[in-house]
Amino acid sequence: MLKSCILCFTLFCLCSTSFSQTQKTVNLDTLSLTYAKSSFDELHEFFSLPNDANQPEQIEPNVKWCESAFAKRGFKTQRLDTEGIPLLLATKNYPNAKKTVLIYLQVDGQPVDITKWNQPDAYIPALKKQDENGEWNTIDWNNLKGELNRDWRIFSRSASDARGPDMMFLKAMDIVNDLKVQPNFNIKVIMDFEEELGSPRLPKAVSQFKSELDADMLVIFDGPRHLSNEPTLTYGARGIAKISLEVFGPRVPLHSGNYGNYSPNPALKLSKLLATMWNDDGRVAIPNWYDGITISDEVKEILKQVPDDEAQIQKDFGIASTENIGTNFQEAIQYPALGILGLEAAWVGNQTRTIIPATAIAELNIRLVKETNGNHMVKLVKDHIINQGYYLVEDKPTEKERMAYDKIMRFNAEVSYGAFRTEFDTEVGAWLRKGMQTAFGKDPIQIRTSGGSIPISPFVITLDIPAVAVPTVNPDNNQHSPNENIRLGNYVDGIKTIAAILMEKL
Repeated sequence: MLKSCILCFTLFCLCSTSFSQTQKTVNLDTLSLTYAKSSFDELHEFFSLPNDANQPEQIEPNVKWCESAFAKRGFKTQRLDTEGIPLLLATKNYPNAKKTVLIYLQVDGQPVDITKWNQPDAYIPALKKQDENGEWNTIDWNNLKGELNRDWRIFSRSASDARGPDMMFLKAMDIVNDLKVQPNFNIKVIMDFEEELGSPRLPKAVSQFKSELDADMLVIFDGPRHLSNEPTLTYGARGIAKISLEVFGPRVPLHSGNYGNYSPNPALKLSKLLATMWNDDGRVAIPNWYDGITISDEVKEILKQVPDDEAQIQKDFGIASTENIGTNFQEAIQYPALGILGLEAAWVGNQTRTIIPATAIAELNIRLVKETNGNHMVKLVKDHIINQGYYLVEDKPTEKERMAYDKIMRFNAEVSYGAFRTEFDTEVGAWLRKGMQTAFGKDPIQIRTSGGSIPISPFVITLDIPAVAVPTVNPDNNQHSPNENIRLGNYVDGIKTIAAILMEKL
């Protein structure tokens, strides 16, 4: 009863218009911590749901969970049906609202290789603290009921990418509802359950449900803060295209002793081909790759405002040098990138066999920028491969093709979505900056374009609205990797960030 009274008094103080901004921020600190502590049972339930969209049967429980969670916060939910997994739209209208804010949340996660995780189940969240040797050790979940250490972390698949931000938004809505705050804008939340698959059905769905998604601006609660872990706004993200290559050798693997020096090795062919795609300094060697990309002196000055410590970044990554693309990290990610995601040919390690493999596979991706067209960039790669003497097929070669061509490759490509970029001096940017200034008493770090990709361009293009991302999670969260985690301090600050934004007038 006493705790309830204290909370009510805090809520009353925060609602008081006579409070100064500093006092308001202090109260918001208290509230975000209080609501974070009240969230951990719900968070544990949510994080425990497997959410690999490669396994569609895992997604339906996540959709139902979100329907229930948003309904509890006063939202009306609607499934936007696609040819596969649906999108989920949650809507909450307010009296006298003149504008509508569309919010994007991602709910699905990357696949799990549990052999690489330091816990029995990647979907059962584990609370951990770091020891003096830098090792993360599991501690009792019930510690979350006591005083929180901001440096403790919750380890779970999607903890940061992006179910942590989902929970931050829900708890921020709890604050808004409990304070009885009436935003002067309506809220629409679109939930994506296939983001890690490249959101293949999103562009068509945005067009099909254009009226349902109609809004004045888009805010994305996703991604890590700047490497300094300071409050951050990101005004753009690169798009993505995927390319799969498979070079064919003998019909079946051959004994390397009996047929070495006779049968060509597809792993060698693929390696030599890949080597032609880059110069030694890391720049892509494919002709016309960087056409149309210019970084003006004005933009360079904007990029310099991001407080990157280049020496520390290289130290953290354990790299002695960087690639020769741009003069610094922020400049580098303004250009399109071509990357090797994985290579496969026969077996390695204790599975090594003395064979010439039948095929060799490379998975590539292209990170697109606003100035580049995905289909054009894929064609540049394809034309380069053809110019290296390869005959391309879409599946396995026929016997006739095997006998006719020395270099045969399966080439498959898909453009997932393009890049987006919003100018700093837009209404949405000013609104978000003001909310974050209220939350933290200072301006956020402003990043022109992030290196990663999120499927936002279909909204920007089809709905014709500006978009800005509000990243909240710790930059060292291991997203897409084993032992993904979210730092408790970032979780609490994320609730504070979103609550401050939602309470800011447009």
